[in-house]
Amino acid sequence: MRRWLCGVLAALMLPLSGCAGMLNRDYASVTPHSATPLSDGESDSIRVASYQELVNALIYLIGRGTETGELRFDGGEQGETEIQQMLEEACLEVVQEDPLGAYAVEYLKYSVTPVVGSYEASVQITYRRTREQVASIVDATGTSAIRSELSEALSQFSTEVVLRISYFEEDSSYIQQLMREAYLSNPASALDFPEAQITMYPETGQRRIVEVVLTYHQSRQMLESWRNSLLREADRLLLQAEGLTGDQKIAQLLHLVRQSCTYQEGGGSTAYSALLEGRADSQGMALAFALLCQRGEIPCVVVDGQLGGVSHLWNVVQTAEGYRHIDLTQPDLAVYRTDGEMTASGYTWDGERVPVCAAEES
Repeated sequence: MRRWLCGVLAALMLPLSGCAGMLNRDYASVTPHSATPLSDGESDSIRVASYQELVNALIYLIGRGTETGELRFDGGEQGETEIQQMLEEACLEVVQEDPLGAYAVEYLKYSVTPVVGSYEASVQITYRRTREQVASIVDATGTSAIRSELSEALSQFSTEVVLRISYFEEDSSYIQQLMREAYLSNPASALDFPEAQITMYPETGQRRIVEVVLTYHQSRQMLESWRNSLLREADRLLLQAEGLTGDQKIAQLLHLVRQSCTYQEGGGSTAYSALLEGRADSQGMALAFALLCQRGEIPCVVVDGQLGGVSHLWNVVQTAEGYRHIDLTQPDLAVYRTDGEMTASGYTWDGERVPVCAAEES
Protein backbone atom coordinates (compact mmCIF):
# COMPACT_ATOMS: atom_id res chain seq x y z
CA MET A 1 0.00 0.00 0.00
CA ARG A 2 2.83 2.42 0.88
CA ARG A 3 4.59 1.65 -2.43
CA TRP A 4 1.36 2.29 -4.32
CA LEU A 5 0.91 5.70 -2.64
CA CYS A 6 4.53 6.69 -3.42
CA GLY A 7 3.99 5.80 -7.07
CA VAL A 8 0.85 7.90 -7.28
CA LEU A 9 2.59 10.91 -5.68
CA ALA A 10 5.55 10.58 -8.06
CA ALA A 11 3.21 10.49 -11.06
CA LEU A 12 1.38 13.58 -9.85
CA MET A 13 4.65 15.49 -9.40
CA LEU A 14 5.95 14.82 -12.93
CA PRO A 15 3.72 17.41 -14.72
CA LEU A 16 4.55 19.99 -12.09
CA SER A 17 8.27 19.65 -12.58
CA GLY A 18 7.80 19.82 -16.37
CA CYS A 19 5.89 23.14 -16.12
CA ALA A 20 8.54 24.52 -13.84
CA GLY A 21 11.16 23.68 -16.44
CA MET A 22 9.18 25.49 -19.11
CA LEU A 23 8.62 28.57 -16.96
CA ASN A 24 12.28 28.81 -15.96
CA ARG A 25 13.71 29.02 -19.47
CA ASP A 26 16.37 31.69 -19.94
CA TYR A 27 15.52 34.63 -22.22
CA ALA A 28 18.01 37.04 -23.74
CA SER A 29 17.60 40.14 -25.90
CA VAL A 30 20.58 41.65 -27.71
CA THR A 31 18.80 44.69 -29.13
CA PRO A 32 19.44 47.83 -27.02
CA HIS A 33 16.35 49.38 -25.43
CA SER A 34 13.97 47.13 -27.35
CA ALA A 35 12.73 44.62 -24.75
CA THR A 36 8.99 44.87 -24.20
CA PRO A 37 8.42 45.89 -20.55
CA LEU A 38 6.24 43.73 -18.32
CA SER A 39 2.79 44.96 -17.36
CA ASP A 40 1.54 44.92 -13.79
CA GLY A 41 -1.00 42.22 -14.57
CA GLU A 42 -3.89 43.88 -12.74
CA SER A 43 -3.64 47.15 -14.67
CA ASP A 44 -2.06 48.65 -17.78
CA SER A 45 0.94 49.97 -15.85
CA ILE A 46 4.46 48.82 -16.75
CA ARG A 47 6.58 47.34 -13.97
CA VAL A 48 9.98 48.99 -13.46
CA ALA A 49 12.68 47.65 -11.14
CA SER A 50 15.82 49.57 -12.24
CA TYR A 51 16.99 52.72 -13.99
CA GLN A 52 17.66 50.87 -17.27
CA GLU A 53 14.20 49.30 -17.19
CA LEU A 54 12.78 52.78 -16.71
CA VAL A 55 14.64 54.05 -19.79
CA ASN A 56 13.48 50.99 -21.76
CA ALA A 57 9.89 51.58 -20.68
CA LEU A 58 9.94 55.20 -21.83
CA ILE A 59 11.41 54.24 -25.21
CA TYR A 60 8.81 51.49 -25.52
CA LEU A 61 6.00 54.01 -24.96
CA ILE A 62 7.52 56.41 -27.50
CA GLY A 63 7.92 53.65 -30.07
CA ARG A 64 4.19 52.91 -29.78
CA GLY A 65 3.24 56.57 -30.04
CA THR A 66 1.69 56.48 -26.56
CA GLU A 67 0.75 59.86 -25.12
CA THR A 68 0.08 58.72 -21.54
CA GLY A 69 1.63 55.75 -19.71
CA GLU A 70 1.66 54.34 -16.20
CA LEU A 71 4.84 52.99 -14.60
CA ARG A 72 4.80 50.88 -11.42
CA PHE A 73 8.06 50.81 -9.44
CA ASP A 74 8.97 47.44 -7.88
CA GLY A 75 11.34 46.79 -5.03
CA GLY A 76 10.05 49.27 -2.49
CA GLU A 77 13.54 50.38 -1.43
CA GLN A 78 13.45 53.72 -3.22
CA GLY A 79 11.63 56.62 -1.70
CA GLU A 80 9.64 59.21 -3.58
CA THR A 81 12.64 61.56 -3.80
CA GLU A 82 14.84 58.86 -5.33
CA ILE A 83 12.13 57.92 -7.83
CA GLN A 84 11.61 61.57 -8.80
CA GLN A 85 15.35 61.94 -9.44
CA MET A 86 15.50 58.69 -11.41
CA LEU A 87 12.58 59.82 -13.58
CA GLU A 88 14.18 63.19 -14.23
CA GLU A 89 17.46 61.62 -15.34
CA ALA A 90 15.75 58.97 -17.46
CA CYS A 91 13.51 61.50 -19.24
CA LEU A 92 16.53 63.68 -19.96
CA GLU A 93 18.50 60.75 -21.34
CA VAL A 94 15.66 59.61 -23.58
CA VAL A 95 15.00 63.02 -25.18
CA GLN A 96 18.70 63.90 -25.55
CA GLU A 97 20.58 60.66 -26.16
CA ASP A 98 18.16 58.11 -27.59
CA PRO A 99 17.71 58.59 -31.37
CA LEU A 100 13.94 58.04 -31.42
CA GLY A 101 13.35 60.18 -28.36
CA ALA A 102 15.54 63.01 -29.67
CA TYR A 103 13.77 62.91 -33.05
CA ALA A 104 10.15 62.41 -32.05
CA VAL A 105 9.58 63.88 -28.58
CA GLU A 106 9.05 67.53 -27.68
CA TYR A 107 9.06 66.97 -23.92
CA LEU A 108 8.14 64.48 -21.16
CA LYS A 109 6.11 65.23 -18.01
CA TYR A 110 5.50 62.93 -15.06
CA SER A 111 3.90 62.77 -11.63
CA VAL A 112 4.54 60.25 -8.84
CA THR A 113 1.78 58.82 -6.65
CA PRO A 114 2.22 56.51 -3.62
CA VAL A 115 0.46 53.14 -3.93
CA VAL A 116 0.37 50.16 -1.57
CA GLY A 117 3.98 49.17 -0.93
CA SER A 118 5.41 51.17 -3.82
CA TYR A 119 4.96 54.16 -6.14
CA GLU A 120 3.36 54.70 -9.53
CA ALA A 121 4.36 57.33 -12.06
CA SER A 122 2.06 58.80 -14.71
CA VAL A 123 4.06 59.89 -17.78
CA GLN A 124 2.76 62.32 -20.40
CA ILE A 125 4.57 62.46 -23.76
CA THR A 126 4.25 65.40 -26.13
CA TYR A 127 5.43 64.66 -29.68
CA ARG A 128 6.76 66.90 -32.42
CA ARG A 129 6.39 64.17 -35.06
CA THR A 130 3.30 62.37 -36.28
CA ARG A 131 2.92 58.61 -36.02
CA GLU A 132 3.21 58.46 -39.81
CA GLN A 133 6.59 60.18 -39.66
CA VAL A 134 7.85 57.78 -37.01
CA ALA A 135 6.53 54.79 -38.97
CA SER A 136 8.33 55.99 -42.12
CA ILE A 137 11.80 55.82 -40.52
CA VAL A 138 14.01 53.44 -42.52
CA ASP A 139 16.83 51.37 -40.98
CA ALA A 140 20.10 51.76 -42.88
CA THR A 141 23.47 50.49 -41.68
CA GLY A 142 26.59 51.01 -43.76
CA THR A 143 27.54 53.32 -46.60
CA SER A 144 25.87 51.28 -49.35
CA ALA A 145 22.56 51.09 -47.50
CA ILE A 146 22.52 54.82 -46.77
CA ARG A 147 23.38 55.71 -50.36
CA SER A 148 20.73 53.29 -51.66
CA GLU A 149 18.00 54.91 -49.54
CA LEU A 150 19.07 58.38 -50.63
CA SER A 151 19.06 57.24 -54.27
CA GLU A 152 15.52 55.88 -53.87
CA ALA A 153 14.35 59.19 -52.37
CA LEU A 154 15.97 61.24 -55.14
CA SER A 155 14.55 59.00 -57.87
CA GLN A 156 11.06 59.67 -56.50
CA PHE A 157 11.74 63.40 -56.01
CA SER A 158 10.83 62.92 -52.33
CA THR A 159 11.00 65.93 -50.05
CA GLU A 160 12.09 64.01 -46.95
CA VAL A 161 13.96 60.86 -45.98
CA VAL A 162 14.58 59.76 -42.38
CA LEU A 163 17.11 57.03 -41.61
CA ARG A 164 17.89 55.14 -38.41
CA ILE A 165 21.62 54.44 -38.62
CA SER A 166 23.80 52.25 -36.38
CA TYR A 167 27.59 52.23 -36.04
CA PHE A 168 27.72 55.74 -37.48
CA GLU A 169 30.20 58.41 -36.43
CA GLU A 170 30.15 60.71 -39.47
CA ASP A 171 28.77 64.24 -39.82
CA SER A 172 26.32 65.95 -42.16
CA SER A 173 28.99 66.55 -44.83
CA TYR A 174 29.32 62.77 -45.18
CA ILE A 175 25.58 62.45 -45.84
CA GLN A 176 25.82 65.32 -48.35
CA GLN A 177 28.60 63.48 -50.21
CA LEU A 178 26.58 60.26 -50.33
CA MET A 179 23.60 62.23 -51.63
CA ARG A 180 25.77 63.65 -54.41
CA GLU A 181 26.92 60.14 -55.35
CA ALA A 182 23.35 58.85 -55.27
CA TYR A 183 22.22 61.73 -57.51
CA LEU A 184 24.90 61.07 -60.15
CA SER A 185 24.25 57.31 -60.12
CA ASN A 186 20.75 57.78 -61.55
CA PRO A 187 21.09 60.02 -64.64
CA ALA A 188 17.43 59.73 -65.63
CA SER A 189 16.35 61.39 -62.37
CA ALA A 190 19.38 63.69 -61.95
CA LEU A 191 17.42 66.70 -63.16
CA ASP A 192 17.46 69.05 -60.18
CA PHE A 193 19.97 68.58 -57.35
CA PRO A 194 17.98 69.64 -54.29
CA GLU A 195 19.14 71.70 -51.35
CA ALA A 196 19.41 69.44 -48.32
CA GLN A 197 18.83 70.32 -44.69
CA ILE A 198 20.45 67.51 -42.69
CA THR A 199 19.72 67.09 -38.97
CA MET A 200 20.99 64.30 -36.73
CA TYR A 201 19.31 63.02 -33.57
CA PRO A 202 21.32 63.08 -31.38
CA GLU A 203 24.20 65.07 -32.88
CA THR A 204 26.82 62.52 -31.77
CA GLY A 205 26.92 58.80 -31.05
CA GLN A 206 26.98 55.55 -33.00
CA ARG A 207 23.18 55.21 -33.08
CA ARG A 208 21.39 58.15 -34.66
CA ILE A 209 18.37 59.14 -36.68
CA VAL A 210 19.29 61.26 -39.70
CA GLU A 211 16.60 63.53 -41.14
CA VAL A 212 17.18 64.85 -44.66
CA VAL A 213 14.73 67.52 -45.87
CA LEU A 214 15.02 68.12 -49.62
CA THR A 215 14.01 71.33 -51.38
CA TYR A 216 13.85 71.23 -55.19
CA HIS A 217 13.96 74.20 -57.52
CA GLN A 218 11.27 72.74 -59.79
CA SER A 219 7.92 71.12 -59.06
CA ARG A 220 7.65 67.35 -58.84
CA GLN A 221 5.24 67.35 -61.78
CA MET A 222 7.74 69.23 -63.92
CA LEU A 223 10.61 66.91 -62.97
CA GLU A 224 8.56 63.81 -63.77
CA SER A 225 7.61 65.31 -67.14
CA TRP A 226 11.26 66.03 -67.94
CA ARG A 227 12.26 62.49 -66.97
CA ASN A 228 9.61 60.95 -69.22
CA SER A 229 10.75 63.08 -72.17
CA LEU A 230 14.39 62.24 -71.46
CA LEU A 231 13.77 58.50 -71.36
CA ARG A 232 11.83 58.62 -74.63
CA GLU A 233 14.70 60.48 -76.30
CA ALA A 234 17.30 58.08 -74.90
CA ASP A 235 15.39 55.06 -76.19
CA ARG A 236 14.99 56.74 -79.60
CA LEU A 237 18.75 57.29 -79.83
CA LEU A 238 19.49 53.72 -78.75
CA LEU A 239 17.70 52.47 -81.85
CA GLN A 240 20.69 53.79 -83.82
CA ALA A 241 22.97 51.43 -81.85
CA GLU A 242 20.73 48.41 -82.28
CA GLY A 243 22.66 45.27 -83.23
CA LEU A 244 26.00 46.65 -82.05
CA THR A 245 27.92 45.17 -79.14
CA GLY A 246 31.06 45.84 -77.12
CA ASP A 247 33.37 48.67 -78.11
CA GLN A 248 31.44 49.33 -81.32
CA LYS A 249 28.31 50.05 -79.31
CA ILE A 250 30.25 52.30 -76.92
CA ALA A 251 31.69 54.25 -79.84
CA GLN A 252 28.21 54.71 -81.31
CA LEU A 253 26.79 55.96 -78.00
CA LEU A 254 29.66 58.45 -77.70
CA HIS A 255 28.92 59.64 -81.21
CA LEU A 256 25.20 60.03 -80.45
CA VAL A 257 25.86 62.20 -77.39
CA ARG A 258 28.30 64.43 -79.26
CA GLN A 259 25.89 64.63 -82.19
CA SER A 260 23.06 65.70 -79.87
CA CYS A 261 25.02 68.10 -77.70
CA THR A 262 27.65 70.84 -77.83
CA TYR A 263 29.96 71.10 -74.84
CA GLN A 264 29.71 74.49 -73.16
CA GLU A 265 31.09 75.58 -69.81
CA GLY A 266 28.16 76.99 -67.88
CA GLY A 267 25.71 74.96 -69.96
CA GLY A 268 23.05 72.70 -68.53
CA SER A 269 24.15 70.08 -65.98
CA THR A 270 21.66 67.32 -66.78
CA ALA A 271 21.21 64.61 -69.38
CA TYR A 272 18.04 66.47 -70.38
CA SER A 273 20.16 69.55 -71.18
CA ALA A 274 22.51 67.45 -73.31
CA LEU A 275 20.05 65.30 -75.27
CA LEU A 276 17.03 67.61 -75.55
CA GLU A 277 18.38 71.16 -75.27
CA GLY A 278 21.63 70.63 -77.16
CA ARG A 279 24.07 72.33 -74.76
CA ALA A 280 25.62 71.00 -71.58
CA ASP A 281 28.65 71.24 -69.32
CA SER A 282 30.85 68.28 -68.38
CA GLN A 283 28.31 66.98 -65.88
CA GLY A 284 25.45 67.09 -68.36
CA MET A 285 27.46 65.25 -71.02
CA ALA A 286 28.70 62.62 -68.54
CA LEU A 287 25.15 62.00 -67.32
CA ALA A 288 23.85 61.73 -70.87
CA PHE A 289 26.46 59.12 -71.82
CA ALA A 290 25.86 57.21 -68.56
CA LEU A 291 22.12 57.17 -69.28
CA LEU A 292 22.58 55.71 -72.76
CA CYS A 293 25.01 53.12 -71.38
CA GLN A 294 22.62 52.11 -68.61
CA ARG A 295 19.73 51.77 -71.04
CA GLY A 296 22.04 49.86 -73.38
CA GLU A 297 23.26 47.53 -70.57
CA ILE A 298 26.87 48.70 -70.64
CA PRO A 299 28.56 49.19 -67.24
CA CYS A 300 29.34 52.89 -66.88
CA VAL A 301 29.68 55.38 -64.00
CA VAL A 302 29.98 59.13 -63.70
CA VAL A 303 33.26 60.33 -62.15
CA ASP A 304 32.96 63.46 -60.01
CA GLY A 305 36.52 64.79 -60.07
CA GLN A 306 38.70 67.68 -61.09
CA LEU A 307 40.72 68.73 -64.12
CA GLY A 308 43.55 71.13 -63.42
CA GLY A 309 42.13 71.78 -59.95
CA VAL A 310 38.68 72.75 -61.30
CA SER A 311 35.53 70.65 -60.84
CA HIS A 312 35.05 68.40 -63.86
CA LEU A 313 33.04 65.24 -64.60
CA TRP A 314 33.63 62.39 -67.02
CA ASN A 315 32.89 58.65 -67.33
CA VAL A 316 34.45 55.29 -66.64
CA VAL A 317 33.08 52.61 -68.98
CA GLN A 318 33.79 48.90 -69.35
CA THR A 319 35.56 48.24 -72.64
CA ALA A 320 37.06 45.09 -74.15
CA GLU A 321 40.36 45.92 -72.41
CA GLY A 322 38.73 46.57 -69.04
CA TYR A 323 37.44 49.73 -67.41
CA ARG A 324 38.63 52.92 -69.08
CA HIS A 325 38.16 56.67 -68.60
CA ILE A 326 36.47 58.71 -71.32
CA ASP A 327 35.89 62.47 -71.27
CA LEU A 328 33.28 63.60 -73.79
CA THR A 329 34.37 67.22 -73.47
CA GLN A 330 37.65 66.36 -75.18
CA PRO A 331 37.75 66.44 -79.00
CA ASP A 332 39.24 62.97 -79.52
CA LEU A 333 36.46 60.52 -78.70
CA ALA A 334 38.53 57.49 -79.65
CA VAL A 335 40.84 57.86 -76.64
CA TYR A 336 40.13 55.54 -73.69
CA ARG A 337 42.57 56.26 -70.87
CA THR A 338 43.95 54.32 -67.93
CA ASP A 339 44.29 55.77 -64.44
CA GLY A 340 47.94 56.62 -65.05
CA GLU A 341 47.20 58.42 -68.30
CA MET A 342 44.44 60.45 -66.71
CA THR A 343 46.63 61.46 -63.79
CA ALA A 344 49.39 62.52 -66.19
CA SER A 345 46.85 64.72 -67.99
CA GLY A 346 45.91 66.61 -64.82
CA TYR A 347 42.79 64.71 -63.76
CA THR A 348 42.18 63.88 -60.08
CA TRP A 349 39.40 61.86 -58.43
CA ASP A 350 38.59 59.62 -55.46
CA GLY A 351 39.97 56.26 -56.51
CA GLU A 352 37.96 54.36 -53.89
CA ARG A 353 34.68 55.35 -55.51
CA VAL A 354 35.58 54.53 -59.13
CA PRO A 355 36.49 51.21 -60.80
CA VAL A 356 40.23 50.78 -61.33
CA CYS A 357 41.34 51.45 -64.89
CA ALA A 358 44.65 49.58 -65.04
CA ALA A 359 46.83 49.07 -68.11
CA GLU A 360 46.38 45.69 -69.79
CA GLU A 361 49.17 43.29 -68.86
CA SER A 362 51.49 42.35 -71.72
